[in-house]
Order: sequence, then C-alpha cells, then structure tokens
Amino acid sequence: MSDYRRQSPGHYHFPDFMGFSLPIQAGFPPGVVNIVPGFGPTAGAAISHHMDIDKVSFTGSTEVGKLIKEAAGKTNLKRVTLELGGKSPNIIFADADLDEAVEFAHVGLFYHQGQCCIAGSRIFVEEPIYDEFVRRSIERAKKYILGDPLSPGVQQGPQIDKEQFQKILDLIESGKKEGAKLECGGGPWGNKGYFIQPTVFSNVTDDMRIAKEEIFGPVQQIMKFKTIDEVIKRANNTTYGLAAAVFTKDIDKALTFAAALQAGTVWVNCYSALSAQCPFGGFKMSGNGRELGEYGLHEYTEVKTVTIKIPQKNS
Repeated sequence: MSDYRRQSPGHYHFPDFMGFSLPIQAGFPPGVVNIVPGFGPTAGAAISHHMDIDKVSFTGSTEVGKLIKEAAGKTNLKRVTLELGGKSPNIIFADADLDEAVEFAHVGLFYHQGQCCIAGSRIFVEEPIYDEFVRRSIERAKKYILGDPLSPGVQQGPQIDKEQFQKILDLIESGKKEGAKLECGGGPWGNKGYFIQPTVFSNVTDDMRIAKEEIFGPVQQIMKFKTIDEVIKRANNTTYGLAAAVFTKDIDKALTFAAALQAGTVWVNCYSALSAQCPFGGFKMSGNGRELGEYGLHEYTEVKTVTIKIPQKNS
C-alpha cells in the first residue's frame, strides 16, 4: 500500500502511468500489478476495510498502522504487516574508531533529510569521548550542502511538505526550551522551500521531546552515558524498536549489545547496511512482521495441513 498522503484521483493500470511499466518488463502479465493512488481516508481506508482483500502490507507512521490494524479487526481479520516509525539508538563506546563512528552517526541521521524510519536519532556517547564526538559532529554537519536535490553535489533537499517542516521546527524549539544545547542549525534555510538547517543538539536528556518523539528530520541528538548496564536500559526505554547500532572494537561487548537491544536490526561498527537476504522489521510499536529474506516470503503465504486416510485393501 502506498503512502496515504499521495494524491491522484484515478485508478491507473501500467504500462502508461509514469514508471509502472517496470512490472511488465520484469515479466508480470498485465493486470497482476495495479497502482491505486489516493488519500488515507479514501483509498487507504477502502483497502483496509475491504472484505475481499486478505493481506495488507504498510510502511508509514505508527498512527496510521494502528488504524489499519483496527480496520482489519473490524472486518475480515485480514493479515497485516507493518513497518512503522522508530527512535533508533546508536551507541558509541570510547574504544570505537572515532572517525568512522562520527561519519556513520552523521549519515545514519541526516540521510534523506532525516526522513528515514531507521534514522539513528538517539546517539549515546560514552563519557570519555563525548566532548570530542560532539565537536566533530558539529564540524561534519556544517559541511553539509543544501539545495536542489537533483543538482550534483547537493546532499540535502527540502522536507516532504509544510506540515512536516513545521513539526520539525516545533520539536527543535522544544529542545531549546527543555534545556538541550543547540550546537548548530536550528532553523529554516534559504528563502524558499521547506529546507531546514542540519541541526545538532548536545546535553540531551531522555525525558526531552526530541529524545522521545520521532522527529523525521535533520536533527541530531547526542546524549552521554557512563556504564554498559545504564546505556542498555536507556536504549531500550522507548516504545519503538526498529533498528540500533553499537560502535566498539570489543567483540564481546558488541555481541552483548546485539543480544540485549530490543530492535529488529542491530548493526555493529556500521549503519544502514541492508541486504535483500536479511529480514527487516521492527519490535514493539515499530511494527509487525518482516520484509525481505525468507521471513519476508512467509508473510505472504498460508500454511495448510492435509491429512488423508488411505483405505486398507481387503486381505
């Protein structure tokens, strides 16, 4: 199912609509794949409530995911898989390669204007390297190039729409008011379009809105930790559980965290490394079910048991 916000009044069949001739090129017969654009209250609601639809797979917000599950429960109990929001922890230990950690933390947050479900938006940095990590993260953010995303060399374009633009600015203001230190950015960029400056906050605490809510924008929050037990508890203290990462040269520490973190994907000394063979999905309110890999195929199958009594021949 496509994003509920997309707008178009008709029901389009490939190959004549935009790039949707690709399924035919891949060998699918006409009519197997159909594109139905529309708003959530119209197209999305119709699909979610339809008694002849047996399965819905949705990628989007947790709020809309709940509506789809509710619709399934009120109608035919259609199977639903959901890939929803996240507030993914990225944990940086003092023994990590600092250059790599800063770069992966930067890309893991600012990629696609921060509009990425797996964004590493809660960065926990061990106390001995905290100040240096913050300093390098500020330098990296200030080098980011904003502008027309179709132009060579541009690294950040505008946010998706005015509503999201205003939401991000509101959360930035909440960070300032609640006592986080604004290190750079913090406002709009340019004189047109929904651009937001790459923003870095330090001295962030777990109770702040920017540390709890999914911002879905170019706003990096950097928090400090002291002990392993502390940071595991804090990393898991969220309603989300889509992804997580840990940076350390200690393999035992890395494996401890890989097991302890409540997330569908855990990266060690990297971020956003995805493969078609690896199942992807979330724990808790980040969703149900998996995409990709063998587990992804299971979401689209039903298991049937057939038992046959074989008649005995007369002796």
